[in-house]
Amino acid sequence: MNLRLFLSTTILAATPGLFPALALEPSQFCDPVESAPKSIKEMTPMPDGESYLCIGTEGKTIDRYSYKTGKKLDTIFDVDAVKGDVRISEFDGFEVSDNGKMLLLWNDMQGIYRYSFNAQYFVYDIARGTMKRLSSGESQRGAVISHDGTMVAYTKGGNIYIKNLDFDSERQVTDNGAYGKILYGVPDWGYEEEFGIINTIRWAPDDSTLAFISFDESNVPSYHFDIFSSYCNPQPEYDLYPGEYSYKYPLAGDNNSVVRVNVYNIDSRITKTMDLPIGDKDYVPSMEYGGAADRLMVMILNRDQNDLRLYAVNPGSTVGKLILTEKSDAWLSPSAYQMVDYRKDAFVIGSDRSGWRHLYEYDYSGNMRRQLTSGEYYVTEYYGYNPSTREHFFQTTQNGPTERNIACSSGSAVKMLHPEKGWESGSFSKNMQYYVRTYSNAVTPPAYSLHSLKGKISDLETNQEYAAKYSAAPRMEFITIPNAEGTPMNAYVIKPADFSSEKKYPVMLYQYNGPESQEVKNRWSMGGLYYIASQGYIVVCADGRGTGYRGRAWSDVVYKNLGHYETADQIAAGKWAASQSWADSSRIACFGWSYGGYMTLMELTAPGTPFKAGVSMAPVTDWRFYDSIYTERYMLTPQQNNEGYDSASALLRTQNLKVPLLIMSGSADDNVHIYNTYKYTSKLTSEGTLCDMMVWTGFDHSLRPCNARTMLYSKVVDFLDTRLSSK
Repeated sequence: MNLRLFLSTTILAATPGLFPALALEPSQFCDPVESAPKSIKEMTPMPDGESYLCIGTEGKTIDRYSYKTGKKLDTIFDVDAVKGDVRISEFDGFEVSDNGKMLLLWNDMQGIYRYSFNAQYFVYDIARGTMKRLSSGESQRGAVISHDGTMVAYTKGGNIYIKNLDFDSERQVTDNGAYGKILYGVPDWGYEEEFGIINTIRWAPDDSTLAFISFDESNVPSYHFDIFSSYCNPQPEYDLYPGEYSYKYPLAGDNNSVVRVNVYNIDSRITKTMDLPIGDKDYVPSMEYGGAADRLMVMILNRDQNDLRLYAVNPGSTVGKLILTEKSDAWLSPSAYQMVDYRKDAFVIGSDRSGWRHLYEYDYSGNMRRQLTSGEYYVTEYYGYNPSTREHFFQTTQNGPTERNIACSSGSAVKMLHPEKGWESGSFSKNMQYYVRTYSNAVTPPAYSLHSLKGKISDLETNQEYAAKYSAAPRMEFITIPNAEGTPMNAYVIKPADFSSEKKYPVMLYQYNGPESQEVKNRWSMGGLYYIASQGYIVVCADGRGTGYRGRAWSDVVYKNLGHYETADQIAAGKWAASQSWADSSRIACFGWSYGGYMTLMELTAPGTPFKAGVSMAPVTDWRFYDSIYTERYMLTPQQNNEGYDSASALLRTQNLKVPLLIMSGSADDNVHIYNTYKYTSKLTSEGTLCDMMVWTGFDHSLRPCNARTMLYSKVVDFLDTRLSSK
């Protein structure tokens, strides 16, 4: 479950006295835009490895910069300098072809799901200064430019098309695609949400073939909910009569899309389905060409998500060869096996097989060349291989699970490029000789700097003014808290800036605690939890069993039994907080969002709960109501594990709710449907139990626009102030 945090506005805006006087306004804590530090412009590496592209200050140009000096070299695109009849006044994003000669630009974006969008696409010839429209009429989705910059493949109306830029012609590759039936090249909701896939169109290295996955969602059940016009997103057509949103969304145990891997030959114009053992219930979570036109690498994952097979397929013969298998006694994590990089002679893939996440290098015969990393830590991101230095670059938790560092390996040695604790990531040039370093810690906002492998070149953004602005804000302190069995959990405490050891404070325990998730991180954040602390609460958060980066034994204990161990550990954290000298044990509350909202409901109804009130935002109330890919990864299907689903159901524990509850959902949440909240509150009222409830009209799971986050956290404080008031 990816936490996508959306709202309509008016209910709290006029509440008198809601916001006490602060050095910082509530929105400066809560609003995701206003509270964010400065970032740098997105940098697109050029194929030469020595330069990168950035959108200009006014958003009208694309400028080229030198990695070596950090200085601007030239402007390669300007909306006001385009030659010919096809021109645009603005653009939302761009990509550059692998030969560096063409730009693919888009505007008029219209969001589909979390990441995907339709748009109008254009191709700009850098040398000639001319532009072509990709297709007329209906907007396009998932456009991918060929390596040589002469063709673009894209989808329109569920079908794949190819634009030949030399002849300005459009070719239709598939003809029976239709939304809700068969999708070619672009995924269904589940693949996008749970595998992070937004496009499966892949050009062969020599552009001779085009590979793509087809998704037959004809037998996937449709989900429907009402669309209301809100003040944040006015839709006059729904002012009097609500509209309806309908899309394919398989709940746990229901039919998924049936997928197949296809390859289209550019010269013969023939499409072939690859001869692979993909069952109707299997997934294909990754498909890439493996450094050669005759080698398409396809991963096949069983529905239980504990058996992965990697095949090398010849697109001409359609025959696949099994290269690698991976199995687990629990689940296989997409964060591991999707961390894969194919080179011409070998590939690198992540695996949890040792109980920790590490990198392994294989040749294309399936022989392991070597294990690149080892030890009791995780590799969390793979950046690439530098052939000139023979080094692999990646991100690790070598400094501890709450930390991230850029590291490299050469032979058996692994070293961190910058060994200090904190949260570090890198964005590398194509030749792996340069990188942009992003670094922060819990008390230091992000700083961006440009480096070569020899050392720092320049600072790009230090956020000094931003740091001064938040210098008096509450701060995060890292601690450990014993879990239900006495094992230390990584945790943090946020105290009010004017904290006094002479006072007793109400405490709010915040949690997410989904499988392999992490909340306790030594990185900068400024959000609603700091606002809650500024209002006189002490905020506590602990990563209990089931969470990530402490080894698979720590996370796997929740397999087929969600909610049990997580709840026990959060109860232990709540009892620990209640016993502290600074805590008012009569005013201990819990709060969570999404999986954390589910945790709130489980904690409030647990025997011996220390919590006197709780806030549940966008909760899953029974795992039978959530999507198949995520839920079955950890629970299998309801048909396989009915008893586990029953014991994990918050809905079947409502009779134990004895303390005040605030439950909230967005009416247009396409991820965790508001039906979860409706079903839960319906059962409470049928049992004679009251709770507080709020619906964020017209909003999805994230509550980002229209100052929504500020209103949400203000509502949380208002509820806790009322329900935890001293008697």
